[in-house]
Amino acid sequence: MAAMTAAVPPTHSLPLDAQGILELAARSMFQLFSSISQGMFLVDRSGRIVWMNEGYKRFLPALGFSSLDQVMGHMVEDIVPNTQMRRVLETGQAILIDLLTNRAGTFVVSRLPLRDEHSNEVIGAIGIVLFDHPETTLQPLISKFALLQRDLDDARRELATQRRTKYTLASFVGTSPPAVEVKRQARRAALSSSPVLLLGETGTGKELLAHAIHAASARASGPLVSVNIAAVPDTLLEAEFFGVAPGAYTGADRKGRVGKFKLADGGTLFLDEIGDMPLSLQPKLLRALQEGEIEALGSNKVVSFDARVIAATSRDLAALVREGKFREDLYYRLNVLPIRVPPLRERRQDIPALVEVLAEDMALRSGSAPPELDSEAIALLAGQSWRGNIRELRNVLEQATMRSDSQRIEVQHLSDVLRESGVKQIAPPLPADPSFASETPPRPLRPLAEQVAQLERSAIEAALAATGGNKLAAAKVLGISRAKLYERLDGMSKV
Repeated sequence: MAAMTAAVPPTHSLPLDAQGILELAARSMFQLFSSISQGMFLVDRSGRIVWMNEGYKRFLPALGFSSLDQVMGHMVEDIVPNTQMRRVLETGQAILIDLLTNRAGTFVVSRLPLRDEHSNEVIGAIGIVLFDHPETTLQPLISKFALLQRDLDDARRELATQRRTKYTLASFVGTSPPAVEVKRQARRAALSSSPVLLLGETGTGKELLAHAIHAASARASGPLVSVNIAAVPDTLLEAEFFGVAPGAYTGADRKGRVGKFKLADGGTLFLDEIGDMPLSLQPKLLRALQEGEIEALGSNKVVSFDARVIAATSRDLAALVREGKFREDLYYRLNVLPIRVPPLRERRQDIPALVEVLAEDMALRSGSAPPELDSEAIALLAGQSWRGNIRELRNVLEQATMRSDSQRIEVQHLSDVLRESGVKQIAPPLPADPSFASETPPRPLRPLAEQVAQLERSAIEAALAATGGNKLAAAKVLGISRAKLYERLDGMSKV
C-alpha cells in the first residue's frame, strides 16, 4: 500500500482531518479498481512487478506461468508481452485507454504512473485490465468506429476516382494533319517529366490533352490534381496552391489544410489558365517549380513535393511577358515542352467525327437517341469559324437538338442557332466533299497509297483555301515546313 500512498496528491498543506479523508479515498479507490477491474498489478520504478491482484492471476497460465512466484520481482516485459508500461515509467505520461493483444487475448487496458508526493518523481506504475472481451463489451463503440471507417474509406475511394484521368489520347478526336501532330507531340511529352505548356484558344481541348498526357506517362498511377487559376480569387490562390498551417490566421482550420502541390505528390499538377496568375504570386510559384519545395501559409516548415506540372492558357504569354504582366523567368520555366492546340477552323476535316462523338455523348447524358445530321448540315458546320471551338460546336448541337421535334437536325435549325448566338455572317456550307458526308455510297476499294495521297491533297487544298493561298500560313496550319509543302505541291502538279 506504500506505492498507492505515493499516488495521493500532496497533503502537507491540508488540515489533519482533510489529509485523513484524502488518504482514505485513495485507499478506497485502489480497492475499488482492484475489485471491479478484470485484473491489476503494480511495478516499481525499474519496471519489476511488485504486486498483482487475484483477477490478473487467471491470465498467467495463458502467458506461460503456473504460479505467482514465477512473476513477482521480474521485469514486466518478460511477463506481459507487448506491454507499454516501460513507456509510462520513462515519460511519466498515462495511457488511459489502449488495446493490448498477446497470448492471453485482447484487452482494453489503462496504465497510470505513480509519483512521490514530495519530489513528484515517478516511483512506479499501475496497470489495469478494464475489459478482457472488448468485442462484446465495447460492441456499440466498435460498430460506430467501423461505420466511420467505412465512410472514410468510401470518401477516399471517391476522391481517388475524381483524381483519376478522364481522358486518353484516343479521346482527342481527329485524323487531320494538325490533330495528328498534336497527338504526336503529346505522346512525346508523356515520355518526359519536364513541364508542358498547352497553348490554344478556349474550347480547343487543352484540359483533355493534360489528362491524356498524364494517362500516358509514368505517373499515370498517381493523382491528377487540377487548379483553374481563373476560377480562384487572388486572395485564396496561395492557400489553394501551398496549403495552410494549423491556426495560420483567424478562421483557419485548426487541423490546417493541404495544398494542391502536396496533393499532387507522385502525380501531375494541371495549372489551367496560367496566364491569369497574379504577378505577386508568380515568384513563389517559380521557386516551388525550381526547388521542388513549398511552405504552407503561416508555416516556416519547408515541405518537398514531387509533381509533374502541366500548364495551359488561352492567352498570349509571350505578349504578357513583354507587357510586364508575366515573369519572364517563370515563362521560360513553364515553356519547356510547348504544344500548340489548333483551333477548330484549322482542322475542319475533323468536324464530322467530332459531331458524331458529341452527339453520342449528348445522348448518353440525356438518355435519348443521338441526333442525326445529313451531309448538308455537317457541311454547314464545317464552314463556320467557331470562335469558341469544340465547346461552341457542342453548344450549337445541343441547342439545335432541343429545337428539333425529331432526331434529325436540319440546316435551318443550325442556322437559327448560329444567328441567335451572335454569328453575324453565317459562312456557306463547304463544297461537297466525301470527308464531310455522314452517309456516302460505297466506293471501289483503292490502294492505300492512293487513298493517302487523295487525303493529303484534300488537306492541302483546304489549308490553302482557308489561308487565302498563303503558302507559309498553310504550312503552319498543316504542321509541316514550307519546303515540304512546296514538295507536296510539286508532286500534286505532276499527277
